[in-house]
Amino acid sequence: MAYIEGLKIICEKHDCRMMLNCSLREYTTFKIGGPCKALINVNSTECICDLVEYLNANNVKYTVIGRGSNIIVPDEGYDGIVLLLGHDFAYMSLSGNTIRCEAGALLASICVFAQQNGLSGMENLFGIPGTLGGALYMNAGAYGSEISDIAIRVIYVDNKGIAIKRDISKADFSYRHSVFMDTKDIVAEVRVSLTPDDPDAIKARMNECMEKRRSKQPLDRPSAGSTFKRPDGSYASLLIEQCGLKGMSVGGAQVSEKHSGFIINTGYASCNDVLELCSQVADIVKEKTGYSLELEPVILR
Repeated sequence: MAYIEGLKIICEKHDCRMMLNCSLREYTTFKIGGPCKALINVNSTECICDLVEYLNANNVKYTVIGRGSNIIVPDEGYDGIVLLLGHDFAYMSLSGNTIRCEAGALLASICVFAQQNGLSGMENLFGIPGTLGGALYMNAGAYGSEISDIAIRVIYVDNKGIAIKRDISKADFSYRHSVFMDTKDIVAEVRVSLTPDDPDAIKARMNECMEKRRSKQPLDRPSAGSTFKRPDGSYASLLIEQCGLKGMSVGGAQVSEKHSGFIINTGYASCNDVLELCSQVADIVKEKTGYSLELEPVILR
């Protein structure tokens, strides 16, 4: 791994941290998976540019994660470099009704920042356990709202290591999909446009949204959130429940008894347990209802 020395030089230049042979289970909300060759805590767009240019020039495999709330890491790990866009890359600033955020900022933190500044539009996203970059990448949403409703501008790094600014609109998104999923572009910064409102009213709506989550979702157990995408004409959780699959398990992976749309880690699940359970659930639902279920989390390959 001669390229590691080059990565060390880049990390020293940008004063960012790199960990070799790093276990990824602690960097995902599912708490499963093996190690990567190295994990780098990115702290600036310039850092991403230098890393991407170097990694591509040396034909080194790499991927990007945020909070790891929508990924499944194989038991054998990831045979490449992981760029972590997290706490070291989470700056937020306010200009009028627009909030500018680095991609590693947590959605929950941005929601609180917006509320404190009397800006509405993110309440339904409160409680989604991810970063803004990840949310934009897969057009995260809840309770009738999506990140595409408020995102207006993005800075991304292309596969040549060049930072590009451009406006974005609803046309760049669909259900749990964005144009960035079709490329190797890395979302580095996002601007969201919000609407002035009373801070107390905003906070009340945020609290209501969080209470819905707590009452219906297994937030006390590791998971990747909703396990399957919503099929046209129905809901994954409804289909799974109708098939009597609540509580079904493989090893340490289980269909949540609280919310059948979640597959949870009961404490000792492997990636193989999770994927086998997902496969069995999808097969049974297909056989009994005719609906095909598609995984929502991304498997890190």
